[in-house]
Amino acid sequence: MNSEETDSKNKKTKRSYFRQKQKELAARFRALQGDPHYIAMGMSIGVFVGITPTIPFHTALAIALAFVLRGSIPAAAIGVWISNPITIPILYIASYKLGMFLIGGAASEVDKIIEIFNVLEKPIPFETKYNIISDFLKHEFKVACAMVGGGVILGIIPGIISYFVTRRMTIKFREKRAKRKERKKNK
Repeated sequence: MNSEETDSKNKKTKRSYFRQKQKELAARFRALQGDPHYIAMGMSIGVFVGITPTIPFHTALAIALAFVLRGSIPAAAIGVWISNPITIPILYIASYKLGMFLIGGAASEVDKIIEIFNVLEKPIPFETKYNIISDFLKHEFKVACAMVGGGVILGIIPGIISYFVTRRMTIKFREKRAKRKERKKNK
């Protein structure tokens, strides 16, 4: 097998992996229970938290906020998946740059952020990740504040949009499911 065939096979494997994950996520979404507002609130919270630079605490934060704000906890856990290995570098750098703009500093620490992100993405023990984050906060407090502040600002609009999109999708999906049941019942 030559390198072109191997590359083609790897791309197909990656595509099928992502398609499978999309199908799983869609199935989980359709299985969510509760009123459309409840589900949309949870999803909105998850998306908001997913955009903030709070790895490895995304899911825990989203679940806690969903509990406090009375949103769907499973929907919040699904919503944090907006941040993934593809989107995280973009979101973190944008959070940092926006945060530094807001507090009036020069955005010159991008390399440190990328380096920390690369380390945190590795399969290392949670305690090691915690220590890396603690050291970063001790030595780069201004950068951390800029990232969190920028992430919170960046997360507001996608969080709001995801609320309305999720609410609408939930209503439409349930209407279609009810019509399908009705047709089956009338046969």
